[in-house]
Amino acid sequence: MGRLDTLREFNLLSWMREERQSRKLILVIVFIALLLDNMLLTVVVPIIPSYLYTIDDAAANMAKNHTTASPHTPSGTFQTIVSLYDNSVRVTSGGPMDSTPIPLGQTQGVSSSTSALTPHNSTQPDCPKADDQLLNENVKVGLLFASKATVQLITNPFIGPLTNRIGYQIPMFAGFCIMFLSTIMFAFSSSYTLLFLARSLQGVGSSCSSVAGMGMLASVYTDDEERGNAIGIALGGLAMGVLVGPPFGSVMYEFVGKTAPFLILAVLAVLDGALHFMSLFSRQSQKGSSLWSLMKDPYILIAAGSICFANMAIAMLEPALPIWMMETMCPRKWQLGIAFVPASISYLIGTNIFGVLAHKMGRWLCSLIGMVLVGVSILCVPFAKDIYGLILPNFGVGFAIGMVDSSMMPIMGYLVDLRHVSVYGTVYAIADVAFCMGFALGPSAGGAIAKSIGFSWLMTIIGVVDILFAPLCYFLRTHTHMYTRTHIEELETEF
Repeated sequence: MGRLDTLREFNLLSWMREERQSRKLILVIVFIALLLDNMLLTVVVPIIPSYLYTIDDAAANMAKNHTTASPHTPSGTFQTIVSLYDNSVRVTSGGPMDSTPIPLGQTQGVSSSTSALTPHNSTQPDCPKADDQLLNENVKVGLLFASKATVQLITNPFIGPLTNRIGYQIPMFAGFCIMFLSTIMFAFSSSYTLLFLARSLQGVGSSCSSVAGMGMLASVYTDDEERGNAIGIALGGLAMGVLVGPPFGSVMYEFVGKTAPFLILAVLAVLDGALHFMSLFSRQSQKGSSLWSLMKDPYILIAAGSICFANMAIAMLEPALPIWMMETMCPRKWQLGIAFVPASISYLIGTNIFGVLAHKMGRWLCSLIGMVLVGVSILCVPFAKDIYGLILPNFGVGFAIGMVDSSMMPIMGYLVDLRHVSVYGTVYAIADVAFCMGFALGPSAGGAIAKSIGFSWLMTIIGVVDILFAPLCYFLRTHTHMYTRTHIEELETEF
């Protein structure tokens, strides 16, 4: 009876008022925000290339049929007439008297040629021919994917200082609302222009939620080790979004349709936005270091560069890999998304392992190893002959990016604590700018490079860039090693 009385007295709203400043609740809200943002980010990866190719191919076929059709032949007229008089088939070419008799025994070729015009069975693999139209999809898809990151890149410098003035809660709630509108636009858009606008709008919402979310975590987890663990858990939400997005999108697209996955994500965005709205609490404005002073810090620039170039690898892979698979492997639609599952699983593993381990082994070393592993793994992708050959390279890419992100995100907050004012909105805006630069330059430049010199050279270029950048992480060792918490405590005891 005691438990029943406790349940009757339990009030969800009063519990949330009491727990709204709890660090765990803030961590849950940020986790869900990153999960939804990255599900929407990646759910389009298997859908958009195939969807745009289908639209463009249908438009091209209609235009071709319209130009090659004879003006004398009205639509709906018979092209073959069976004659019962001499057991032959007369193939007409447009005029009423213009016909050629063919023996009935040879009509199999005619029927087979006409049957070739019928659509393929949906159970057959999608095998588009590697023509100029398919190559042009690299550029269109790359620009579409890059639009979100480009808008987010432009928005971040304004969101960071804004969070310092009005707090993290309102921008984060605004991010939920904007992502909901973007998801609805994705669901009902049927043209490239509307899809481009939906993707760009997502960039604004993502900027609000990611910058405010990371700033909230850094402000409530002040201990460096605890902050690293919390950011590792939050990045696990990002990893789960990346993990679930591609297979969820590809399976729903093939068996239900394009609209269904986006409507489901819209419902989840509304629910999480309501949870965040009920847990709002006010924060006083804080004056932190200016954006320019943080941008001049060489250590912050190295950490931001690691985030940028590591994520640029997967950003180049996302639009180019499905099209390369369509050219070389003839996959089913659902396989276009399944190909990214190893990278997503390994990213989830990497962020959770190295969120704790990186603090012990040295975050600079963890990031250096991760950058080298990203480069080596991305160089191995073009050697895959089928979807199974992509498992190991994609697993390595995701695991290595997890190492870099879980190491560099806490370092950004730690560097602000040591060298600047402990206000985190602006520094995590810089971190998000670095992330967005990777996802803006990656797809846009990657699509053009894949079209001009090929997918293999694209992977070679970004792989070499990551390997060459890795030694710069060593410079973080000198600074962070000098100011570890143990060393600071020793200095305090001496004085």
